[in-house]
Amino acid sequence: MSSADSLYTKIGGREAVEAVVSDFYDRVFEDPNLKPYFEGTDKDALYAHQVQFISAVTGGPVSYDGDDMQQAHEGMGITEEDFDRVATYLAEALEANGVAEDNAEAILGQVASLKPEVVEQ
Repeated sequence: MSSADSLYTKIGGREAVEAVVSDFYDRVFEDPNLKPYFEGTDKDALYAHQVQFISAVTGGPVSYDGDDMQQAHEGMGITEEDFDRVATYLAEALEANGVAEDNAEAILGQVASLKPEVVEQ
């Protein structure tokens, strides 16, 4: 797939990714069940990593240089229910920001594939 055909380009590039990530974190940070996961977290760094991550999984002109998913979430005790809650907020943010359903499904599929690395059994 050429960069012109990438999912990143189809959804609107960096501006769209930043809008989705901002909306996504507004939803996540307002959820009382998820707040404990983010206590003491540098939210600006988290935002930047998420923009980088979404850009990378959609074929954008960036590479993700954060920890791998297992290292980044190790010891946080993330439950399957909370992973699914976060995925729902991402789906809502994608929809609210005009990302076409098939493109949103592709992004959510990438995120779902990371569930075993993020959820602690």
